Amino acid sequence: MISQLPKWVELGAFFLALIAGCINAIGLLGFEHQSVSHLSGTATLLGTEFLTLSLQKMFHLVGILLSFLGGACIAGFLLHGSTLKLGRHYDTALIIESILLCVSSWLLISGSFYGHFLASAACGLQNALATTYSGAIIRTTHVTGIFTDLGIMLGSVFKGQTLDRRKTKLFLFIIFGFILGGTFGALLYTKFAFRALFVPATVCLIMAVFYRVYAKNHS
Repeated sequence: MISQLPKWVELGAFFLALIAGCINAIGLLGFEHQSVSHLSGTATLLGTEFLTLSLQKMFHLVGILLSFLGGACIAGFLLHGSTLKLGRHYDTALIIESILLCVSSWLLISGSFYGHFLASAACGLQNALATTYSGAIIRTTHVTGIFTDLGIMLGSVFKGQTLDRRKTKLFLFIIFGFILGGTFGALLYTKFAFRALFVPATVCLIMAVFYRVYAKNHS
C-alpha cells in the first residue's frame, strides 16, 4: 500500500514533477509546440504524418519516441526491483538526466534539433525513476494518470469508501509541482530561450546531492 512508501517520497515527487513541467513548458514554447515529457501527443502527430508522408517530420517524431524509450531503458538498467527505498541509484539517474538536459540545451542553442531527442530521453529516464511501488502508480512527467486515479478515488468516496489521504496528498503534490513547473518553464524560456534547460538540469544535480547525503546518513 501507499503507506509503505518512505516519508520523503512526496517531496521528491513534487520536485520531479516540477522539473518535468518546466521541461515540457520549454518544449511547448520552443520545440514547435511539441511536448517532450509525455508521448501521447507525439504518437498522435506521427500517425497524422503518415497521411502527408513528410519523412523529415516522421524521422523527428520517431526520434523523440525512441529517445524517451531509451531514457527509460537507462533507468531500467540502473534501478532494480519494485520497492522504493534508499540505497538505489536514484542519484546516478538524476545526474545522467542533468547531463542530458545540459547537452540538449547546448544542441538547441546551436540550432540542432537533436537536442529535442536528449530532452525526451531525460524525461523518459525520469518517468521510469518511480513507476509502480507498493500498489501506487507514480508518474512525474505527466498528470493524465494522476488525475484519473484521483478521480477514481474521489468517486469511491461517494460510495462510502474511506479516502486514502496519503495517496491523495502524493497526487496533489505531483499535480501542483507539474503546474508550477510549467509556470517557471514559461518564465525562464521568455528570458533565456533554450538556456532555460540549465535550470531543471541544476535542480536534478541538487536533488542527486541531497539524496546521496540523506541516504548516507540514514543507511
